[in-house]
Amino acid sequence: MQNISAKQRLLNIGFGNFVVTSRVIAIVNPASSPMRRLREDARQEGRLIDSTQGRKTRSIIVTDSNHVILSAIQAETIGQRFIAEETVNE
Repeated sequence: MQNISAKQRLLNIGFGNFVVTSRVIAIVNPASSPMRRLREDARQEGRLIDSTQGRKTRSIIVTDSNHVILSAIQAETIGQRFIAEETVNE
């Protein structure tokens, strides 16, 4: 097992999928029109990662590499996990 530095902590986004916390720019609700547009643009440009395992998209995670990740976990839940992970690192 590798030693993971504080900058490389992992955020559980559901169903065995993780994102490096330092790469996360935003965690948003997918219901708004701008978020639907963001998802479609990312899909067309090959920047979309679907980690929903066939379930309903409940949050969108935007990374600093301009990738858009779909998750079946509520944005609020992922946000709480993100904050908890950041608190552990302090």
